[in-house]
Amino acid sequence: MNLQWYPGHMAKAKRMMQENIKLIDVVVELVDARIPLSSKNPDIDALAKNKSRIILLNKYDMADPKYNDLWKKHFEENGYYVALVNSKSGQGVKQVKDIIYKACEAKIERDRRRGIINRPVRAMVAGIPNVGKSTFINSFVGRASTKTGNKPGITKGKQWIRLSNKVELLDTPGILWPKFEDPRAGMSLALIGSINDNIIPMTELACELILFLNRHYPDAIKQRYDIEVPKIMNEIKDTISTLENIAIKRSSIMKGGEPDIDKAALILLDDFRSVRLGQITLEFPE
Repeated sequence: MNLQWYPGHMAKAKRMMQENIKLIDVVVELVDARIPLSSKNPDIDALAKNKSRIILLNKYDMADPKYNDLWKKHFEENGYYVALVNSKSGQGVKQVKDIIYKACEAKIERDRRRGIINRPVRAMVAGIPNVGKSTFINSFVGRASTKTGNKPGITKGKQWIRLSNKVELLDTPGILWPKFEDPRAGMSLALIGSINDNIIPMTELACELILFLNRHYPDAIKQRYDIEVPKIMNEIKDTISTLENIAIKRSSIMKGGEPDIDKAALILLDDFRSVRLGQITLEFPE
């Protein structure tokens, strides 16, 4: 699959972030713990050059626990401050304030030497669409300060939010980058719902997911749908056969008695996104 999605509002949002970066002390980037590399925007790396950086591995409760700490270590070794967070439940969110202070220690000390005291630290909160930025900010601030939703593109413009006299947050719209050099990045983003489903061949995407699960989580489909899955898959025939068996198990039958594989594909993708297939990580650290 070779998916690309970069609507005009994202280019506008990127320009807005470029205009505001000079006001920022630290960039807090949320990535999805299931796809930490594919959900990390290279444009934010360029934008945040020479700024302190924090990576929040969000939705870690949806990812395979055995990889979460490995990814945390990976980013720490590359110079980031890192935390595992679950924005929806609030787990790990409180520690982020201390991490922001720690990341800005040198800046706060420079201000102190210049006689600038009690100037709030300004943090830009950035990330791809549907990574949970607004939910994180609402949990972090303790009130419904931003709109939230489970579709990409809820936040349309910048929002300044005062957390306290010591921290101000700049919420920004979710942005992707103009071209995914690695087609696997587009597929991973599509699987977690960060690309508009309306432009995606969902049945093909489900077939890609079946192949991945067959290699790395071979029992996930069998346990969820109580169907037999070949140990070694022929890429086309066996994925379609698996979708047919899911359709039969879920009584998704078209007129004429044929299994509705398109509907089965949507069922499979929804079960993955809702963690009903289990805690699954799609990318692994080296």
